[in-house]
Amino acid sequence: MQLTTDNMASLDWQKMNDLIPCMVQDASSGRLLMQGYMNQDALAATLQSQQVTFFSRSKQRLWRKGEESGNTLQLVELVADCDNDAILALARPQGPTCHLGTESCWVPQQQPMISELSELQRTIEQRKQQADGSQSYTAQLLESGIRRCAQKVGEEGVEVALAAVAQDDDALLNESADLMYHLMVVLSARDLSIDDVCKVLQQRKG
Repeated sequence: MQLTTDNMASLDWQKMNDLIPCMVQDASSGRLLMQGYMNQDALAATLQSQQVTFFSRSKQRLWRKGEESGNTLQLVELVADCDNDAILALARPQGPTCHLGTESCWVPQQQPMISELSELQRTIEQRKQQADGSQSYTAQLLESGIRRCAQKVGEEGVEVALAAVAQDDDALLNESADLMYHLMVVLSARDLSIDDVCKVLQQRKG
């Protein structure tokens, strides 16, 4: 159930003594970022501000993630589980989530594969902000303009096709990785992202 201010009272607040656990997941990479607890006021504040807000059991007050560090969690969607006693917050982190300075409070050996694309997207956006293009190939490519970026996509697309026809798996995989990278660069040059492509795929389902 997608949570709104109109249906939040339907959660099983009594079961958990007015506190419901909330797992936060990166809306782009799929990585689990942290867990906190929400009471009704924290849930209402989250929905109103669109920034994930918890009830701090140690401070005994509402606590907006990043209120001191600036590493906020921008809300994308808030949903309840099938028993209405747990919450999942899909969010876009603005900086590291963990107080230790890491992206997540968990550091598993295996990450969701989609997180590789998400991390690459963030790196490309960081390079895009660099004033001096000599610092990285990505910044140089973006500074060269949309025509050069698009040309690289075309070149890499041809390389992928040639590797596929040659039935060279290693070459095909490496050229495909190059194509994905250059595609994401050209999207960034147009102020778009792989997330926007995924939204189109979602619309095409069925």
